[in-house]
Amino acid sequence: MRALQVTELRPDHAGAALADLKLPEPGPGEVRVRVRAASVNFSDLLMTRGDYQLKPELPFVSGLEFAGEVDAIGDGVAGWRVGDAVVGGNRFGAMAEYCVVPAGALRSKPGALGWEEAAAYPVAYLTAYVALIRCARIEPGEWVLVHGAAGGVGLAAVDLAKAIGARVIAAASSPAKREAIAALYAPDAIIDAAPGFRETVKDLTGGRGADAIFDPVGGDIFDESTRCIAFGGRLLVIGFASGRIPEVSVNMPLIKGFSVVGVRAGEYGRRFPDRGAENLAAIDALAAEGRIRPHVHAALDLADWRAAFAMLERREVVGKVVLLP
Repeated sequence: MRALQVTELRPDHAGAALADLKLPEPGPGEVRVRVRAASVNFSDLLMTRGDYQLKPELPFVSGLEFAGEVDAIGDGVAGWRVGDAVVGGNRFGAMAEYCVVPAGALRSKPGALGWEEAAAYPVAYLTAYVALIRCARIEPGEWVLVHGAAGGVGLAAVDLAKAIGARVIAAASSPAKREAIAALYAPDAIIDAAPGFRETVKDLTGGRGADAIFDPVGGDIFDESTRCIAFGGRLLVIGFASGRIPEVSVNMPLIKGFSVVGVRAGEYGRRFPDRGAENLAAIDALAAEGRIRPHVHAALDLADWRAAFAMLERREVVGKVVLLP
């Protein structure tokens, strides 16, 4: 089978290459899936360099999440049949024609989604759900400011926030991205993420500020966000795409009465398995009902993995990029 295999941890993904590997066999409790589409996440890029917190034993196959069909079933597995359409992930291994995962790592593919969309939604929408529903407890009518709104996770947050009835302010860095967001999801407002956005947010919210701020960027964006958050607001820390981990003086949350909340969607599910299962069921139901609509920026052949990685590195992607093994 074709697979994107990492044999060395090197800059510029130099230790990764397309390889012809032996077809894996599922063991007890495992399922083999014929992968139809695999999503590209920034963590996949980092893992090829050894810059991610998860460092799989070498060699390994890249790819966090996928959509495909059950191809073979190991001993002791119940509930799945060959040919079932599924989505899933196992932290790595998805960028291949076939992958083997624990049976519990699979879920039925929502029928409303094609292969490409199905591969693109699980991680991004799970992160958005845990952030907005579990951590921020967003209520209909509240103002939600989404930074990095054109990225995979940011765009999912825009879509989900709209679906639950929040008033959404989408912040993005370029006119082209802002136009794309407007066409896809029509948020209540779309703003430039350049310095000074706090005044725009205050004007849009009648001086109140945003009730929740979804921040996958960090750095200066986080710093300025503390100046336009409402009293009782929730500042959601998703990541640090800017490269700088910000700090906040605790007198700011004290005086302005806001909370800073770290969001780790995967860890949330591991710590609270019952709630984790509820989270997955919720995003699957939203997808099946057509209430959320994942956007695929580009779908490329697995052989074009470098072009896909480069799209993310240049930050030109609106939504997600997927590879087709």
